[in-house]
Amino acid sequence: MTAIIITYPEGRINHDQRKELAETLTDAVLIIECGQIIPAARGAFQIHFRPLPLDHLAIGGTLLTEQPADILFIDLAVMDGYWPDTDRKKVFTNIYAALCAALKTDKPSPTWWINFRVIGEGSWGSRGGALSILDLLDTGAFTAQRAADIRANLLGRPV
Repeated sequence: MTAIIITYPEGRINHDQRKELAETLTDAVLIIECGQIIPAARGAFQIHFRPLPLDHLAIGGTLLTEQPADILFIDLAVMDGYWPDTDRKKVFTNIYAALCAALKTDKPSPTWWINFRVIGEGSWGSRGGALSILDLLDTGAFTAQRAADIRANLLGRPV
């Protein structure tokens, strides 16, 4: 279960770019979270595109109507599992690459920010109650190694 919310100035991302980002942002995290890209696992990802008027966004204390800037904010929420710093860095790299490709730019703007949040075990609601990532490990979405890493991290022992 992963949620990605991307907030940006109205008009910055068009329909075709959103369509591309819906897939590439999903895969940018999925490949790390599950250890593989498996189409069936994409259903556990939601992406919310939130365009805002320029007078609803500010940077440096100044509205974008006064000081235009290429800002994007991505709030990424993942279930607790196994997220060492090296994997988080890979997710950042993957997300920035997906954004650059879709938005046709060579490099990310310094005002494109990503917030990486890990939702604690037992704190994700779905299917009418609390959902544990442990319940999902035998679905085939995770590689055997990734599932073992998650179990070891959450249960404190190798499995």
